[in-house]
Amino acid sequence: MKLSSWGRYPISDSTECRPRNNAALAAALAQTLHTHSADSSCIARGMGRSYGDSALAPWVHTTTALDHFISFDENEGLLRCAAGTTLENILRVMMPRGWFLPVVPGTWHVSVGGAIASDVHGKNHHLDGSFSQHVESLRLMLASGEIQQCSAQENPHLFHATCAGMGLTGVITDATLRLRRVHSSAILQRTLRASNLDDVFALFEAHHDTRYSVAWLDCLARGSALGRSLLYLGEHADDEGFSPIGNSRVSVPFTTPAFLLNRYSMSLFNSAYYHKPVRNALEQRIEAKQYFFPLDSIQHWNRLYGKRGFLQYQCVIPDATALPAMREILTRISDAGKGSFLSVLKKLGPANHNLLSFPLAGYTLALDFKFEPAILPLLDTLDQIVLEHGGRLYLAKDARMSQDMFRRSYPRWEEMAQIRAQTGADRLFHSLQSRRLGL
Repeated sequence: MKLSSWGRYPISDSTECRPRNNAALAAALAQTLHTHSADSSCIARGMGRSYGDSALAPWVHTTTALDHFISFDENEGLLRCAAGTTLENILRVMMPRGWFLPVVPGTWHVSVGGAIASDVHGKNHHLDGSFSQHVESLRLMLASGEIQQCSAQENPHLFHATCAGMGLTGVITDATLRLRRVHSSAILQRTLRASNLDDVFALFEAHHDTRYSVAWLDCLARGSALGRSLLYLGEHADDEGFSPIGNSRVSVPFTTPAFLLNRYSMSLFNSAYYHKPVRNALEQRIEAKQYFFPLDSIQHWNRLYGKRGFLQYQCVIPDATALPAMREILTRISDAGKGSFLSVLKKLGPANHNLLSFPLAGYTLALDFKFEPAILPLLDTLDQIVLEHGGRLYLAKDARMSQDMFRRSYPRWEEMAQIRAQTGADRLFHSLQSRRLGL
């Protein structure tokens, strides 16, 4: 079958299976391992919300049927669940009971296994770190079918290779997460308008102690307005109010013509969005879903980029040179006229111990570009800027990074390769991405 991830690029010819229990998963891995062909490699896949080719392979084992809760400790907030359980299902069940996930990405259509494998981060990384830092333990099925218990204390080498490991050590079968106690389903949001990049950086620093922060940028603004943006700050409300979580009702019904996304249409959108009326710095009460997952209100929004799909470019630059690096990146994008109407800037905290984890202390910028050959030279130029400033790209969003850039920006890749060899993972678990990057 033809299979792609959320960016709809690239497209893979894959054989997909959906095991309903661990025994079926072990049997599927054994079948793949004994195929004895050039295509006898596989990767686990959750909801398919990575953007590039990290969850694509000749054989794909989709875990969506492994989606049940196993246990919950109400006193400690410890939830054990199967790896195919989505963040949406966790929040729909647990938030009315006063519990929230300590870290969430920009969509709740993500499986627990996928969140761990990508070590997702959110709007609070500067204070709370990434998803894996709230994983008490996980169980991992190796290439042999054996299941290993892993945590920071038990098999720590395998734990830190699996968290952010992009599925390359095995298949996560279940995990125990530590949830956060909350007293409301609402977020108290403040919106601050920044006139340029210097302004928004200063605002991030001034509001460092606010739990959640994220900025939307007009990436086509130029001159003194370069990097103009809206910064959204958020804190959990504490008024004991829990409202039902609504469902998405708006959908993009078909793939739109790619030519509709051009410099002029995006400039108009970005200008209108930046100048939209906001209650500057005044507190506004909104539901958590609206604050954390605004795009989930539009089903199939990836169809807006045309039938060839899109590339998301997400980089992180260390604190010391983040401002000049981001200024150079945005200038290059603006000069090329290859803007994005979804441009997001966040502040990140320190790196963790995971071998291939993306975040490091600095700033991360994420932009969406419709796929076209003309975009590739621009992204190559941005790669060089990122490398020169000691940054790297996010593997969960990548579809075209070179092997050289990967190895220069992820210095612990050789440790990852050694662990894969020691556990036999290199005989079975490969994605299109891992082949491209030399893992």
